[in-house]
Amino acid sequence: MLVVGVQTGSASADAQREAGATALVLTGPQRAAAVQEAQAGAAATAKAIGLADREKLVVRDVVKDADGTVHTRYERTYEGLPVLGGDLVVHQKKDGARATTKATGARISVPTTEAKAPAATARSTARKVIWAATGKPALAWETVVTGTQHDGTPSERHVITDATTGKELHSYEAIETGAGNTQYSGQVALGTAPGYTLTDTTRGGHKTYDLSGGTNGTGSLFTNSTDTWGNGLATNRETAAADAHYGAAVTWDFYKNELGRNGIRGDGVAAYSRVHYGNAYVNAFWSDACFCMTYGDGTNNLKPLTSLDVAGHEMSHGLTASTAGLRYSKESGGLNEATSDILGTSVEFYAANATDAGDYLIGEKIDIRGNGTPLRYMDKPSKDGNSADYWSSSVGRLDVHYSSGPANHFFYLLSEGSGTKTINGVTYNSPTYDNSTLTGIGRTKAYKIWYKALSTYMTSSTNYAGARTATLSAATDLYGANSPEYTAVAKAWTAINVK
Repeated sequence: MLVVGVQTGSASADAQREAGATALVLTGPQRAAAVQEAQAGAAATAKAIGLADREKLVVRDVVKDADGTVHTRYERTYEGLPVLGGDLVVHQKKDGARATTKATGARISVPTTEAKAPAATARSTARKVIWAATGKPALAWETVVTGTQHDGTPSERHVITDATTGKELHSYEAIETGAGNTQYSGQVALGTAPGYTLTDTTRGGHKTYDLSGGTNGTGSLFTNSTDTWGNGLATNRETAAADAHYGAAVTWDFYKNELGRNGIRGDGVAAYSRVHYGNAYVNAFWSDACFCMTYGDGTNNLKPLTSLDVAGHEMSHGLTASTAGLRYSKESGGLNEATSDILGTSVEFYAANATDAGDYLIGEKIDIRGNGTPLRYMDKPSKDGNSADYWSSSVGRLDVHYSSGPANHFFYLLSEGSGTKTINGVTYNSPTYDNSTLTGIGRTKAYKIWYKALSTYMTSSTNYAGARTATLSAATDLYGANSPEYTAVAKAWTAINVK
């Protein structure tokens, strides 16, 4: 009884701390007002944190914690030019104490804002910027080159070139890929509108469209003569729509109920979904440009990429773009992909769907390899033949879907611990770099820590070392610097060789 009493008291104190450091759910108007208020005070904030007169702050997001702490995310400009890699977050406590997290510690300054080298123009648009993401800030051109990737995915390639020499400084792909009666989740309830359209009026107005093999526009909104959608078979066009619509609804609910976020941008406005993209297109992708998710029908048009974890994965790319903005290359790109895997997996567990039970396998339902194996494994990422289990100096040279491995492994170890165990009928055996034995803190605490780190401490340039710092800060906010959760986060990073 004494032990029970001690545990109850500790749990109560932990719950109070966690509740205080948890983000409040803001309505669209409340968030808009918070952004407007922060922007009105941006000049004073810039001065208070020591920015030069030529620099200004532009508010991107505001997160308010229940204890009164406000985390305001800013983009920076220099003489009116966007500073890429200059983003920062100001953390303002209720008592007035202030701290700042910056993507770069470099002083933003260039000799001139007059370009000497021209920007590329073929199939592209360009804008003049300050490039501050790597090394010394430089005047540059950001050129967006559009086209099509080798597998049929649209391309929005951002190329950064020095505006003085014309030398390429950086490039990345902005289209982020992921690998009713639904095909994967059984019979589920769908949010629809009067007149029987796939419009979820209770979740920001999310709509699901039929591209009918097209690759542009929105296609046509799914409509029906009854409120029954699909028959569970890929041959019925409504089936993929039901899966996508359901996945969007569950993801919305997870964000709101578990993370305190009202939609992807936190503004109460939904993205939209497009299904039946192209012909036998074996992929799915998120695009910031359309603020939408798009799904192909898979090999022979029989395995649409609309499973629950893929839907959560794609929407979470939008979440990352709206918060930390993790650059989609090198280590930050791996953390971007890992965030989508982590939250997509968390969405799947949150759904508690008997037909698609939660697991730590990514894309296990869509059979993209054709042999019944998943795309990725979180307990031991190297099982896919490409991903890294642990961090090393070479991780950043991997494709972002494979450099995500160490972060996925971190999340599994933090949630479940090391060694062999069976969860929902799936057996896992997770090793550690240092041969340590870890006990997990539970998936819910793990994803709350990751989300808080993403939304309030990570920036566009965060790497693995920065992710360790960010999650330890999040664990401190939620559970305390001397808590078992903080210790578990530190040990889980050490177990994947991030120290």
